[in-house]
This record gives sequence, structure tokens and C-alpha cells, in this order.
Amino acid sequence: MSDNRNMILFVVLTAMVLVAWEFLFGSQFKPKESAPQAVATQTAKAPEASSLPTASAPAPAASASTAAAPAILPELLRAKALSEAPRLRISTPKLHGSISLMGARLDDITLAQFRESLDPSSPEIVLFSPPGSAAPYYADFGWVAVGEAKPKLPTPDAIWTADAATLEPARPVTLSWSNGEGLTFLRKIEVDEDYMFTVTDSVANDSGQPVGLAPYGLVSRTGKPKLENLYILHEGPIGVFGGASKEMKYEDLDSKGEVSEKNVTGGWVGITDKYWLALVAPDPKAEVDARFLHRRADQHDKYQTDFLGRAQNVAPGARAEFKSYLFAGAKHVRMLDQYSEKLGIARLDLAIDFGWFYFLTKPFFYILQWLHGLFGNFGLAILGMTVILRGLMFPLANKSYKAMSKMKALQPQMKELQTKFADDKNRLNQEMMALYKNEKVNPMAGCLPIFIQIPIFFALYKVLYVTIEMRQAPFYGWIHDLSAPDPTNLFTAFGLIPWSPPAFLMLGVWPLIMGITMFLQQKLNPQPADPVQARMFMILPFVFTFMLASFPAGLVIYWAWSNVLSIIQQWVIMKRMGVKVG
Repeated sequence: MSDNRNMILFVVLTAMVLVAWEFLFGSQFKPKESAPQAVATQTAKAPEASSLPTASAPAPAASASTAAAPAILPELLRAKALSEAPRLRISTPKLHGSISLMGARLDDITLAQFRESLDPSSPEIVLFSPPGSAAPYYADFGWVAVGEAKPKLPTPDAIWTADAATLEPARPVTLSWSNGEGLTFLRKIEVDEDYMFTVTDSVANDSGQPVGLAPYGLVSRTGKPKLENLYILHEGPIGVFGGASKEMKYEDLDSKGEVSEKNVTGGWVGITDKYWLALVAPDPKAEVDARFLHRRADQHDKYQTDFLGRAQNVAPGARAEFKSYLFAGAKHVRMLDQYSEKLGIARLDLAIDFGWFYFLTKPFFYILQWLHGLFGNFGLAILGMTVILRGLMFPLANKSYKAMSKMKALQPQMKELQTKFADDKNRLNQEMMALYKNEKVNPMAGCLPIFIQIPIFFALYKVLYVTIEMRQAPFYGWIHDLSAPDPTNLFTAFGLIPWSPPAFLMLGVWPLIMGITMFLQQKLNPQPADPVQARMFMILPFVFTFMLASFPAGLVIYWAWSNVLSIIQQWVIMKRMGVKVG
């Protein structure tokens, strides 16, 4: 079988994989059905939507008179919201922002090492924003009253006192608030040099009466962010319960309203974007109930992921304490793995959507990381990894190319048979099978490498598409971001003609190189005798050139380089076998 037929097989199988993938794995969250739990001395009832703090309504949308300056309005709203409460500054090598002393919320975080664009003067990525901004997004911790006693608890507008002005690595800050009735609430907040906060909530009971309190942690977001909306990427509520990832799309949560997991230990819940993540995790040994929540208020969608711990009875003169974690930052694979190992928070790496081929995708990432350490460039790492993959598949590829070379050598005899038995298809098939048997040629031998390349292709695509390490990673020349399409365009004469062609005409240099290498590889393969098939196969390189033009540049570079290696390998085999090249 020719490599052209293999390419068609590749396309068909790829489509089948995509359809099956979406059908089987498009919605992974299947909540357990469980009866509501009653309030008990040591077991907390799952809170109603109004029991935990939820997102405030954002500021009113711009009116017609302000529509002339839509780009600056969100920044003004955010700055105004930040100025309306006393704040504790956050300063780390990777995070900037502040903690609101009104409510003790972590609601102002920007990522110091990531910018909106390649321009170094562009704004830092904004992760958290306070209530009152255009898109509130924050984390909160605290206690819920359980039992008959209803003590006064800190409210979202309670003003806390801080023992320092700035939160820095190795310099924790303790916030305090007293209810005036004998309960003193303390919140010790620590941050490392990356993206992990440790929050230790405690309460001292000097009221003379026992109280029941259950700890909680939550991430709240108002409105949907701008989404990629691709089936290969999950964006939205996410958690790990019992070691398995549970994901829910925003629109699915819109219809369900609330989804919960009861009596889980060692998990976490949060909201993920393509590259950024905010999650809360209880002490890994604590049993909690976890929840995904959506509500509609003030014509805005409000999303929340939270956990509720077990009630603690705090006797007079006693003290209760609960430790939680907040991750707010970029989804670095190695960093998440290290946090899981160090803190015992289960499967943080599942926040990165490695997909169905997880068993390939994650190892591929680590290989690329290792090669990046050797070469200092992810583009070179992709080329190096291609050589490694081609080396691993060398025996199969060798067998395939030998079979195709034999097929090409038999083409004159095959054409004679096709001419001789043009009116008798059954006899033609019999004679063809006899020819294959006599010459010891297996026409299907060239198909096996295609089956192997399908998961490899998707795994590498996943690595390039979902990992933060690939974001804005440069190659050489005009490729400044391997995770984005080639920015050049044939139809603007590569920048000489000042016009913006339609998206389907965005055809860069690297897709053209890929198409040329595919065409050259095709010329080495045995050509079908059927003129219709031959013309169709001749079109394939052009079709794939346009198809891959919108793919990440790193993937197109991989494919082009893989084609070059295939051409060299196939040319050498054909020369050794005495088969005419061309």
C-alpha cells in the first residue's frame, strides 16, 4: 500500500479517534447520588448556596456614553474596587497583588512573569480581581456555624487586623478578628516563592459556651472568561476526588446548578483556564464534602467551587484549627508534581488537560523538558524528539519502506495486469494477489506505522497546546511562539502587501515547507494506476498544507522535520534495493 493510501487511512482514523474521544470522554463529571446528610455533632451539613460567601455583583456595564473607551473601563473598575478596602500587599518573585482586609479575601493577584502579549511592556496576566470589578474572581476561607448555637462569624465586610503590611515568602502574616462575644478568629497566611498559599484558620473560644464550627474554602468567579471552546481542552470547574479528575463545562453547570461529592479525602477543587489555575485544597487527611455551584444573580453567572470540612466542637477555653491550601498561578507540570509530592495533595497534575493519551503526553513533555535543558530552545527540542521518535519506530518504518519499495518495483507488472484484465475485476484481484504472493510483498505492510503515529501526533499536539512551558516559547527567525500558528502569510507576500486575508488563507512559511516535504515524500511512493486516485493523492499535500496552517507552529515543524527524515530513510532503502527514485 502506498504512503498516499496511508495518509488517507491516517485522516479517516484520526477522525474516528476524535469522534470517539468526544463521545466517550467529552463529559467526565458523573456525580454520585447521595442522600442529604443531617446535621450531627461531628458531621457538617453541606451548606446551602447562601451559607458560604458568594460573588458580589460586578459594577454596572458601560452605558452608551462610555462605550467609546471600552478598553480602559475594566482597568478603571478594578482600580476603583481595589481602593475601596484596606489591603495587605503580596510581593513574591512570581506574584503581585494584595489581600483585602475587608473580608480577608485573596482577591488581587497578577502573575509577575507572564504578560498579555509578547510585548514586554504589556500588562501582567490578571488572575484574581475583587468584587466590584468587571469580572470578580477570588478565593476565600472561613467557618460555618453548625448546631443550635449561632455565634457571630466574620462577614464579607468584616475588617480584619494584620500584624504586618506585606506578605512575602518566609514572612507569614496573621490576620485577626473578634466577634465581641468571646470568639477570636485568626488567619495565618503563608506564601512560597511560586504560587502556593498555606492558610491556617483558627478560632479561640472564650465565650463560655461550646460552639460547633465547620471549615470551608472556596474559589468564586463571576462570568465566563474568554474560552478556547475546543473539545481537546477543558476550561472551567475541576477537582480531584478519590484520585480521579472530575471536570465540568460551564454550560453543563449552568443547567445542573449544583454538583457535589460527599465524604472525600485528599482531593481539591478549583477553576482552570488554559494556562492558569486557582484551586483550594483542604488538609490531605481531612474528610470534606466538595461542590461545584452555579447561580444566576443580577443578570450575571456566578460560579463557585468549594469544600466544607467536618464540624469541630470548640469547648469554652478551647481552640479549633484547620489548614488549607490555595494554588493561584501558572500550571507548570513539574511544579504541580512537586506540590503533590511535598504537600500530599492528590494528582495536581490532572489540572493540566493531558487528555486521553495521558500515558504518552506527560512523558513526551518531560522528554521535551530534558531536551530543552540540553539545547536551550524548545524548537530544537522538538527536532531532537522527532529524531528519538523516528529512532524508536525505525524497525517498523524500515519494514514499511521496504514493502513500498517492492511495490514500486512491481508497478510495471501491475499496470500490465490492469490493462490485460481491465474488464474483469475479479480476475484482476486474483492475479494481483498471486503477484503479491510470488514476490513476497504485503500491500498492508505500510499501514502499521500510521496506527502508531496517531497517538504520537495527538500526544505531541497536546503538549504543544496545553502546557504553559510552550506559551510564547520562541524558535528562530519569525517563530516567536511555538504554541501559536506561523504568523507569516503567503497571501500578503509575507508582509509586503498590506491587507488582511480571510483566516482560511493564512498560509505561513512552515506550513509551506511541510507541504513541500510531503509532496517530495509522495513522489518516492508507488503511484496508483487509477488516474482519479492519482489526482486525488496529488491534491493531498495541498489539503494538508492548508489544514495545518492553523496548527501550532511547533507541530508543523515536527511534521516537516519528520517528513525530511522519512524521505532520507526511504531514499536510502530504495537505492539499496535498486528501485528507481522519482
